[in-house]
Amino acid sequence: MKRKPLHQDPIKHIVWTGDRLQVLDQRYLPRTVKFVTCRSAAAVAQATKDMVLRGAPLIGCAAAYGMALAARRNKMSDVVSASLALRRARPTAVNLMHALDHMMMVAKTGPESSLSMRMAAAAVTYYEDDLGFNARMATLGAALLKKGSNVITYCNAGALATAGIGTAVGMIRAGWLAGSVAHVYPCETRPYLQGARLTLWELMQAGIPATLITDNMAAHLMKTKKIDAVIVGSDRIAANADVCNKIGTYGLAILAKYHGIPFYVVAPSTTVDLATKHGRDIPIEERSTQEVVEIFGAKIAPRGASAHHFGFDVTPHALVTAIVTEKGVVSPPNGVNLRKVLNRSCPTTNTRPQ
Repeated sequence: MKRKPLHQDPIKHIVWTGDRLQVLDQRYLPRTVKFVTCRSAAAVAQATKDMVLRGAPLIGCAAAYGMALAARRNKMSDVVSASLALRRARPTAVNLMHALDHMMMVAKTGPESSLSMRMAAAAVTYYEDDLGFNARMATLGAALLKKGSNVITYCNAGALATAGIGTAVGMIRAGWLAGSVAHVYPCETRPYLQGARLTLWELMQAGIPATLITDNMAAHLMKTKKIDAVIVGSDRIAANADVCNKIGTYGLAILAKYHGIPFYVVAPSTTVDLATKHGRDIPIEERSTQEVVEIFGAKIAPRGASAHHFGFDVTPHALVTAIVTEKGVVSPPNGVNLRKVLNRSCPTTNTRPQ
């Protein structure tokens, strides 16, 4: 099977034209490829809230572009209002807050008359930085894997969740090219099925051997098959290195620990929230129960059934083998080591890998 180069990404899921942002509607993948056009910050906020786009790094990039749209009239008041609206779109992913704080800082660094030009340039740079971060993490992460590894991944931490080739899936792609990944088992990831709909699709697009498993098959595979690593992304990492990710990640980490399997988290430094001391302090989004009791509009539970829908859970850092960032690998993960890595200067990474 011909292996596609790491920089060759066939997925064009976010397109900036200067006066609008076109976003691939991930709710319909893999059945239908369609785009939503956002011409305002409010439209970007709604697309984020409705999960037209998702994935912590991509949410941040989209927010940066949303702020650029808000600045088109060169009015600071529009930018401030947009920041408040975008901030409310998703409460857990800290990349959103990072992007908004960064764009507000840019907004305040010059005159109002050049606000639009300044904000548009900053949004493009923010996006390009994430491209490079992905490439750097992929290379660092792949080096941790032994040759011919069989890996499990969860949710979608691929190109569809970032500006580039992905975090966890980027590491897998780099490992596949280097021969350190032989086979991937993406978990379906209930209730939104990001693993089944998105990650498996991405892996197939890249030509990487993959077999879908239901979430409750992971323990059985760890017990009966040779699983060499579990690789996931993150939506927020606390100052003590606790990791918040899609609901179900915590259980997968416990299973990996019991079976002696390395558990890797791949996330850019923008995902780290030093203002949040412990994972227990991270706000956990609760989404509509409709997404649990229905699948694509078809009811799977009795009429009137109640259901929990916690979007995320927190994995204690003691269950994590290493956290891979664009600035380096945090191992073992703890607050001291996390800060050491974050304080390193990052190489120039605003271009696609060659």
